[in-house]
Amino acid sequence: MKLDQETLQKIAHLARLNFDAPSAEKMSKDLSQVLDWIEQLQEVPTEGVLPLTTMSAEVNVTRLDQVGNQLNQDEALKNAPKQENGFFSVPKVME
Repeated sequence: MKLDQETLQKIAHLARLNFDAPSAEKMSKDLSQVLDWIEQLQEVPTEGVLPLTTMSAEVNVTRLDQVGNQLNQDEALKNAPKQENGFFSVPKVME
């Protein structure tokens, strides 16, 4: 599928892309190849094929949530080098 310049400029505007004439020609060629590939995929018979949610047959192993012993605020701050108003105090890393 050949992509005309008007469509290419519209796509570039929507994607917030700016490129010069040689780059526009290359982009048009590349997008045309992608569209050709998509047209080719449209010809594949997919009737009766269930959609996939993942490409892996692996099953996620999870555990049940269980209530356990948790640190309270005083225990958590006990070994903190610096604390302020009941919270960890760390050096500022961003301006």
